[in-house]
Amino acid sequence: MQGVLSGFLVIAVVIGVGYVIGRRGHLGAQGSEVLTKLAFHVASPALLFTTLARADLSVVFSGRLLVTALSTAAVAGVFVAVGVARGWGVGRTTIGALCSSYVNSGNLGIPIAVYVLGDASLVAPVLLFQLVGVTPVALTILDLSTAGGKQPLWRRLLTPLRNPVALGSLAGVAVSAAGVRIPGPVWDPVQLIGDMAVPAVLLAFGISLRGSTLPLRSGDRGAVLLAVGLKAVGMPLVAWALAVGVFGLRGAHLLDVVVTSALPAAQNLFTYASSYGVGERLARESVLVSTALSVPVLLTVAAVLG
Repeated sequence: MQGVLSGFLVIAVVIGVGYVIGRRGHLGAQGSEVLTKLAFHVASPALLFTTLARADLSVVFSGRLLVTALSTAAVAGVFVAVGVARGWGVGRTTIGALCSSYVNSGNLGIPIAVYVLGDASLVAPVLLFQLVGVTPVALTILDLSTAGGKQPLWRRLLTPLRNPVALGSLAGVAVSAAGVRIPGPVWDPVQLIGDMAVPAVLLAFGISLRGSTLPLRSGDRGAVLLAVGLKAVGMPLVAWALAVGVFGLRGAHLLDVVVTSALPAAQNLFTYASSYGVGERLARESVLVSTALSVPVLLTVAAVLG
């Protein structure tokens, strides 16, 4: 239980600092936007590169990853179906689908994996799947939906290669697959820059809360409730059903996949929404509410399956 509580405490404190900074105006009116752009264009690509460049890519083929991939597709598909039926638009529906299925496997998943599951590497399959599979696809859709109609076909096809987050992920995978060892004088500054990503995202999120309405009181209430319900309840249940009924997982392996699926929506989804100027309120409220709800959900999962 300590891992769950300590992970949420760290996130809450940094977001709270961001909120105070926003209230006092220390970074000016554009503080949140600057931090968001710094995280998206510089720090996050560096973090993803250093994370994946030294990762064990064999975890991509693990059975637990299949559970994660299928449960992600299932809940995201539900949101997409509702979004299409309600006419929410491609960009907003894409952000909502991410909020329904993209878990906080980094700054929250790692401490929970250490204290609850006993091994930080157990979150690696989810992290790799999201960075290498989900993120490039989602950001490509956002790229095309916001500017694709004004671009020639060849530029649309090269969209994933022009996105900084996707480039950082793909470059890290390439380095890991090739077994290249990057010298310290090159590696260290990149790692230092990457270390800014998580605090920058959390601070920007906290600043954005200044002056915002309370969750579930905006015009995005329906989409937020759907995304939060799928993330906090739907995805863990689907993961449990697949793990038990299809893959026959039991014990520690079952706990691993259900705990990682029960993690809340990742804060960097707000960064993506802000960078593309679509679904920002949906992302902010979904992250905030799913994070709050995931505390009792994770405690329950750990108590029942642990």
